[in-house]
Amino acid sequence: MIGKKRKLGKKIDDLQIGDSYTASHMMEDKELLLYLGLTNDANPLYIQHDYASQTPYRRPVVPSVMLFGMVSSIVSMHLPGPGSHITQHEMTFPKPVFHYAEVTFTLEIIAIDRESYEVTLSVIGFDREGEEVLRGKLNVCPAYEPESLTGWSLENFF
Repeated sequence: MIGKKRKLGKKIDDLQIGDSYTASHMMEDKELLLYLGLTNDANPLYIQHDYASQTPYRRPVVPSVMLFGMVSSIVSMHLPGPGSHITQHEMTFPKPVFHYAEVTFTLEIIAIDRESYEVTLSVIGFDREGEEVLRGKLNVCPAYEPESLTGWSLENFF
């Protein structure tokens, strides 16, 4: 891994208010089962059709933490990108998301605090019918420029 170039996301000086990223994601059974297995979450509302049919939802819903995970992935991979870290989040889920739904997420930078090396992003998610299913705000620490490994490791030789 030493010397291997890795793509980092944008640093704070590369970001501007209004920068945005939009992505869509389909809620598949495979992902739901992986989530339930990883977390040992046995909530029948998430997977049991017979139980969910007896609730006001009428069918199984996608766990809200999975939706947040998709947002987190967009932050980690696209805006600001690899090397970034969510330091705070606030989200509401006004409408449930059901299995096999497609959700479109849009993240936008709404504030930049260079002094504390943090950006604030708004996030909104819509289902295929155009109804809002997620709304929130994130504080994110963008990627830092890494120190030169060769400069640091050879400093005793200069």
